[in-house]
Amino acid sequence: MSIVKAYGASSSQSPIEPLNIQRRDLRPNDVQVEILYCGICHSDIHTARGEWAGTVYPVVPGHEIVGKVKAIGPTVTQFTVGQIVGVGVMVDSCRTCKNCKSNHEQYCEEGMTGTYNAPERDGSGMLTMGGYAAEIVTDENYVLRIKGEENLAGIAPLLCAGITTYSPLRFAGVKAGMKVAVVGLGGLGHMAVKFAVAFGAEVTVISTSASKVQEASKLGAHHFILAKDPAVLNDHASSFDIVLDAISADHDYTQYLNLLALNGKLLVVGLPEHQPKVSPFALIKNRRSIIGSMIGSIKETQEMLDFCHEHSIFAAIETIAISQINEAYERMIKGDIKYRFVIDMSTI
Repeated sequence: MSIVKAYGASSSQSPIEPLNIQRRDLRPNDVQVEILYCGICHSDIHTARGEWAGTVYPVVPGHEIVGKVKAIGPTVTQFTVGQIVGVGVMVDSCRTCKNCKSNHEQYCEEGMTGTYNAPERDGSGMLTMGGYAAEIVTDENYVLRIKGEENLAGIAPLLCAGITTYSPLRFAGVKAGMKVAVVGLGGLGHMAVKFAVAFGAEVTVISTSASKVQEASKLGAHHFILAKDPAVLNDHASSFDIVLDAISADHDYTQYLNLLALNGKLLVVGLPEHQPKVSPFALIKNRRSIIGSMIGSIKETQEMLDFCHEHSIFAAIETIAISQINEAYERMIKGDIKYRFVIDMSTI
């Protein structure tokens, strides 16, 4: 075991503050990563503040990790010391169930092992600790290759916000000639716009904020619908092939189902606190479907990173020092960020 500097929460009421954690010794298949950047996801806040059931304290959040390989176990074949790599939302799975074997580890039948606040699978009783730390040790099969060293901070959020939107858009077969609407222009939504545009779709952003018109255009969106009054959406009924819903606040799915043309798909990636309303009449019209999606597999996440490298796609970020983490949390809750905070871990 080694002692590593980190930042985490000791209770649901405590701030994110310095602490020391243990990292396991290298196993044969392990990669030790010096963390260079770590994005801040809203899931970090929910977990740190005990807003989702099951937080065990102390907890060290962070699952959008970019770093440099510091050491490798003796049987590691995929990585070398000094290589730039990423670690995303999961660091293990059962590896034997049907879903794991078909490259869908995120849907592991036993439940994937999250990068933080999840029991290690070795029976040690230890919990995983995330990327608000100087280092992380992870099995090589859950480490990702990053090509080039351009804008590494802007790559970090791809490990969650990026794959969370890339995966459902790919699953839905988004391509040139399709009409895609993105609802909610935040950390997830801005990545959805970038991907849908890169896939060749005609992209519309739907927002209740007039201030986001120019932002949507800068991200490559072709159209913007200002929907302060839900009745405005009636003019766009049955207009889209895909609507990606990235809203995390409570809302009614029905108004977005009504936007879908024949065989249209509502892709749900936002996580409202309460169950959204759905009208079965809106669902059966045009044979519409609601599809949920949770991150992506390791294989698909690697595919996304390679696609982003090829197309120079990065998250829009604000880089902060680790000492600014609590301020960043409050700003995220207020929506005061365009569109993702990333911690420069050299400041730990």
